[in-house]
Amino acid sequence: MSAVHWIMCELDLATSFSLNLIVAFFTGLGQPQKNQIVEESSLKHVLQSKASRQASGIPGITPTEEKDGNLPDIVNSGSLHEFLVNLHERFGPVVSFWFGRRLVVSLGTVDVLKQHINPNKTLDPFETMLKSLLRYQSDGNASENHTRKKLYENGVTNSLQSNFALLLKLSEELLDKWLSYPESQHVPLCQHMLGFAMKSVTQIVMGSAFEDDQEVIRFQKNHGTVWSEIGKGFLDGSLDKNTTRKRQYEDALMQLESILKKIIKERKGRNFSQYVFIDSLVQGKLNDQQILEDTMIFSLASCIITAKLCTWAICFLTTSEEVQKKLYEEIDQVLGKGPVTPEKIEELRYCRQVLCETVRIAKLTPVSARLQDIEGKIDKFIIPRETLVLYALGVVLQDPSTWPSPYKFDPDRFDDESIMKTFSLLGFSGTQECPELRFAYMVTTVLLSVLMRRLHLLSVEGQVIETKYELVTSSKEEAWITVSKRY
Repeated sequence: MSAVHWIMCELDLATSFSLNLIVAFFTGLGQPQKNQIVEESSLKHVLQSKASRQASGIPGITPTEEKDGNLPDIVNSGSLHEFLVNLHERFGPVVSFWFGRRLVVSLGTVDVLKQHINPNKTLDPFETMLKSLLRYQSDGNASENHTRKKLYENGVTNSLQSNFALLLKLSEELLDKWLSYPESQHVPLCQHMLGFAMKSVTQIVMGSAFEDDQEVIRFQKNHGTVWSEIGKGFLDGSLDKNTTRKRQYEDALMQLESILKKIIKERKGRNFSQYVFIDSLVQGKLNDQQILEDTMIFSLASCIITAKLCTWAICFLTTSEEVQKKLYEEIDQVLGKGPVTPEKIEELRYCRQVLCETVRIAKLTPVSARLQDIEGKIDKFIIPRETLVLYALGVVLQDPSTWPSPYKFDPDRFDDESIMKTFSLLGFSGTQECPELRFAYMVTTVLLSVLMRRLHLLSVEGQVIETKYELVTSSKEEAWITVSKRY
């Protein structure tokens, strides 16, 4: 089995973890492949050997419990991200703790991340994480993974180009809906952004079958069931303890796979007027299982990342009249009275800064991770082989030494080229950004360009939006806004 290069994860920890699932997830075990079955006694021996390993002098905390390590501390903190914030505040940029009997090292500043980041990675974080949790096993060698990555990236680029008119149409439909509301109407932003993302992703990824709203609703229902269990049920062990939930999850995943298998079969060997993401994989001569897995991963992740990026961007715009005014002026200057085109969208530089600042201040994906393949060194600390190394991105993104006034929503900070380089280093821009985020940037830019030309986006007085840190950061409850017409 290939080593796990990168994993992006944020654990929703309302209850205690299932240790075996955590270890399987972080080591990429999933379900053993042929000739790779891990005996329970062998796994225990590995874990016990980890327990005897000292933390190499790295500052941090000792296990709270012999079996669970510091998992109870993470639970009490509310999430892994909140636990890491506290840990780095106490012990500095390089800290250690324990997942069960496995040593974990967390890195919390740009300087220490630079010493550990591998610029030659071939797998994007969400693909690695979701494949592990979905128990998918079609990983290939480095060359095959590179080929699949290129097909994946080309699929994003070509499907967005081919479906720009569709994306514009869906954005204008949402605009018309909001224009029809009285100015006092409270708009359920999370609900509308999820619906918009689902329509956009399903049609651009899988094709015209999802022009039917009922098909989108069916997909959204199954997607929601699968995503919620990926975010929590697998990781805290509760899914295996609840036969009803487990059956619902398995049924939902089976229905999603059935939909994809049907689409794959339909699009093989045929020409369609609409080019969609899945066509890149079909034409790339991947086998059906690889196409199924890659399309499943992309559709699952893209729906959520796009929905949350749209939601947070609009939320932050409603709280900053100055930023909203500057964004409107750029859109008006670039687009004028003319149509929204792909070429014009590329000119919206300040809009991209708004989205980068949205990702930063929302901590959209708060943690990424890598399994240490060989013994490494960060500053004066030795990182033992097979240590799980977390990148505490949520901590890094609000480090005042890198981001002056880190809690202020200030897109202008991304005027600084060095800041953009740092953002790219963290995987949120440039050549390092994952395809799902690149897709979300484009979709959100088109949506904002359509909405902002006609509407003022306003906050609801007295509303406090609390954050929930999971695989992708979201609001704990519905976020409400109001809108008013510019003309």
